[in-house]
Amino acid sequence: MIYFDAAATSFLKPNEVREAMSQAFDTMSSVGRGAYRPALEAGRTVLHCREQIAALFGLHDPSRVCFMHNATEALNTAIFGLIDPGDHVITTALEHNSVLRPLYYMEESGAQLTVLPADEKGQIRFADFEAALRPNTRAVVCTHASNVTGNGLDLQRIGTFCRKHDLLFIVDAAQSAGTLEINMEKQRISVLCFTGHKGLFGPQGTGGLCVASGVSIRPLKVGGSGIQSFDRYHPFQYPEALEAGTLNVLGLAGLSAGLDFINKVGVSTIHAQEDMLARRFYAGISQCPNVVIYGDWEAPIRTATVAMNLEGEDAGAVADVLAEDYGICTRAGAHCAPRMHDALGTDSLVRFSFSYFNTTEEVDTAIRAVCELAGV
Repeated sequence: MIYFDAAATSFLKPNEVREAMSQAFDTMSSVGRGAYRPALEAGRTVLHCREQIAALFGLHDPSRVCFMHNATEALNTAIFGLIDPGDHVITTALEHNSVLRPLYYMEESGAQLTVLPADEKGQIRFADFEAALRPNTRAVVCTHASNVTGNGLDLQRIGTFCRKHDLLFIVDAAQSAGTLEINMEKQRISVLCFTGHKGLFGPQGTGGLCVASGVSIRPLKVGGSGIQSFDRYHPFQYPEALEAGTLNVLGLAGLSAGLDFINKVGVSTIHAQEDMLARRFYAGISQCPNVVIYGDWEAPIRTATVAMNLEGEDAGAVADVLAEDYGICTRAGAHCAPRMHDALGTDSLVRFSFSYFNTTEEVDTAIRAVCELAGV
């Protein structure tokens, strides 16, 4: 089997992740629920993971790393917890439904929404941010990189715009965390939402948000926190303010091991390897007839994603043949990003997304497969 669906989940992970989760299963219970050894071990592991996340993303206070089940939960928490009726929000056509749908709910509740359009290559114009600005603009919410095309946005430039106009800057880093450099302070990010099971090499069920100093988010969930149990209201201090219920300790142990691997190898090295593989694949299939490739391959910021179709062929059928006849795993469909597909003029495509653990031999096999299906 050849796995080219890292943008969905990093099925290929460091061995240390599996080992850390296995050890946690035997040694850890729940955080903050006791002073006995398994609880203390869980607490130390989770604290270490917070510190790793804070260091990776340039957040000075690890207590403002709040763990959740995925980026979707983190984005819902940030959007519902910061946007009010009457607020105006700027977002983009690159967004995943995890951004769009919470914003649509807020729009129905009285918020105002501007979605910046994308061109036929899936890119937006930075000038559109200034043009969209209103007196009641409260926030910019955007992805760091499209999950469809891999096109990236310049967080530094957008963050500077937000700082200039005193706006919140909420970033969806589901596709970029672990593969593109992120520094919340330098890029003026207010809230960074991430998932653990993609570029951070952790398991499903891990993720969260990093909250900059001075930003206060209403909790999406309240309940057990392990502290202040006699208070009527949920604790206000971070991270407990946004972490109602029992944390996924086994998952966070695995995520911590994935972060150890990233720190050992380096984000820039991981990105360079993945980018090389994606560009090798892009160059190879570009020579095949009847292959349509989407996105902007001259963009300065990209993740290792190649989106394509075969002319006259159904994307789902192509992905099925790749899986059944060639053993190549890809993702076909709309990828939960309807506005991006509108911009590209598609309703479905086949996405190849590459991992640090893929090889050039696997890429060359995929090139031959696509070219055979294209009639070469």
